[in-house]
Amino acid sequence: MMRAILLVDHGSRVASANEALDTLAEQVRNRLPDRVVRIAHLELARPDVDEGIDACVAAGATEIVVHPYFLGPGRHTSHDIPRLVEAAAARHPGVRVRLTPALGPHEKLVDVIIERVAGVS
Repeated sequence: MMRAILLVDHGSRVASANEALDTLAEQVRNRLPDRVVRIAHLELARPDVDEGIDACVAAGATEIVVHPYFLGPGRHTSHDIPRLVEAAAARHPGVRVRLTPALGPHEKLVDVIIERVAGVS
């Protein structure tokens, strides 16, 4: 079974904002070299969710975990992304597609916030 991770952010008209997701995907890829790792943007940039899922399948994925790279739950993570993922997954009936919740409150995020705040002089 080939597993894939699709990281989905909001998307931006600012290229550097979109490139941040590329950087994150590369870091995940380095930690999980046996996984296909792709990105998608909800809006304003390409690839979109359809293209991201298609890219995972084209890379041989038979299981895709879609992770909304959003800090908290909201309309995009509870409605928009699940709807898009369901539609895209329907085009690939032999592929299992699952969706994680948004990041939400997590101890490691607290650590990052404290580290960033401490680093500001």
